[in-house]
Amino acid sequence: MSNFIVQFPLITEQYQEDILNNRFEIGRKIYNSLVTVTQKRYKEMIKTKLYRSIKTELKDIYSSTSKENATHKKELCKQLNGLYKQYTLNEYSFHNDVKEMQKHFKNNIDSFTAQKLATNLWKSYDKLLFGNGNKVYYKRYETLNSLEGKSNNTGIRFKDNMLLWNGLKIPVKIDYNNLYEYQAMQNDICYCRIVRKYVRNKYKFYLQIVFKGNTPTKIDKETGEIKHQIGSGDVGLDIGTQTIAIASSTDVKILELADKVQDIENQKRLIQRKMDRSKRTMNPDNFNEDGTIKKQGNKKVKWVKSNHYIKLQNELKELYRKQTDIRKYQHECLANEIISLGDNIYVETMNFSGLQKRSTKTEKNDKGKFKKKKRFGKSLANKAPSMLLTIIDRKLKYHDRVLNKIDTYSVKASQYNHFDGEYKKKNLSQRWNYFGDLKVQRDIYSAFLIMNVDSDLKGINQQKCNERFDNFLKLHDIEVERLTGKKNLSSIAI
Repeated sequence: MSNFIVQFPLITEQYQEDILNNRFEIGRKIYNSLVTVTQKRYKEMIKTKLYRSIKTELKDIYSSTSKENATHKKELCKQLNGLYKQYTLNEYSFHNDVKEMQKHFKNNIDSFTAQKLATNLWKSYDKLLFGNGNKVYYKRYETLNSLEGKSNNTGIRFKDNMLLWNGLKIPVKIDYNNLYEYQAMQNDICYCRIVRKYVRNKYKFYLQIVFKGNTPTKIDKETGEIKHQIGSGDVGLDIGTQTIAIASSTDVKILELADKVQDIENQKRLIQRKMDRSKRTMNPDNFNEDGTIKKQGNKKVKWVKSNHYIKLQNELKELYRKQTDIRKYQHECLANEIISLGDNIYVETMNFSGLQKRSTKTEKNDKGKFKKKKRFGKSLANKAPSMLLTIIDRKLKYHDRVLNKIDTYSVKASQYNHFDGEYKKKNLSQRWNYFGDLKVQRDIYSAFLIMNVDSDLKGINQQKCNERFDNFLKLHDIEVERLTGKKNLSSIAI
């Protein structure tokens, strides 16, 4: 059964806020203590010759294309799981570990909340052991901002419009005149989560209730119509680090992702420069003559922070919050718009983590100067294209649909020409495709091709392209006309 989340503000008094802040800090310390305990076992395990030999053999098998090693691989995985069991690296062991820690804080943190902390840590280990994780990290001060229970019967629970948790009884602000909130409250509750957010130099607290079932239908108050209805037909998405091109039978668009966050990014840069100047003024002994930070061996560098610095730090924190909220809001709105265009949505499989990494090659340009090794880390952090795809997929699942991810290497949408069925590699700087007298924007054309993929998602259907191209060209010209004369990103090239 699917679940959905609705967030409600908590009506807190000062003493209740102090208690909640204290419990968040206790939760952080329990989490970090659990990291310390489990890391000792993990480090002991990876030191063993058996573990190293198994990992080496598995690496060779995964890099090989031979199918003869299937039996051997199965045996190695069995041995590896035996090691994990031997060193008690599993979720249930983590629950036993945290049980002993929780006893010392039982007046603040209940056993179920402590178990959820252990479960969250296990998710990190799950990525480390079975996925692409590299390291398990500690939680820094004031970075643990959510605590959740396992059910609505014990621990953190909601009852009679109140949050109940270990002696705390806090009113929850629910607008029953709001149809969405009213419909949500008619569903059964899975569990509750307390969230704190730093808003305008002060922590505000919210209760997130995880309900059973599908999300309620949103109704437009003015028209009485259902909001965000799913469309019908094929939709192609060509998503980049800063832009997204959309192609459907009714609309064609190329948009900048989360365009409203850039102004905040500029404000962040100014504040960060001020903070850097303040830090250097207050800590001259921590810097070398060339401006770099002095290395002090294993000693932690101590920083003196002025009141001005602390004020700027709080301003920066508020900007980060605004940026996060604006980005998520814009992605939610765009996802609704995309889903309204069709129910079969196609997108290329993107490796965003690879695009974040710095280049390993040292190259020179035509003038003999070294090229920057920076790639798209900054733009990916600001625009969060992966978040948009996650939101689209989540919204499609409400309608029993999924986001169709095509095979990038076999489709090669950026190189394909549907007129002759041939592939031709283009430079990234080439932003337009020329077909005789026709001129088509590169990203929009890629979205059109993605819209017309075969059912196996491994090739482009040339017949579909030919049938739909005239309609696409009309919509393309309308979009180009809309963008002409406006201040657009250089990658759009309009």
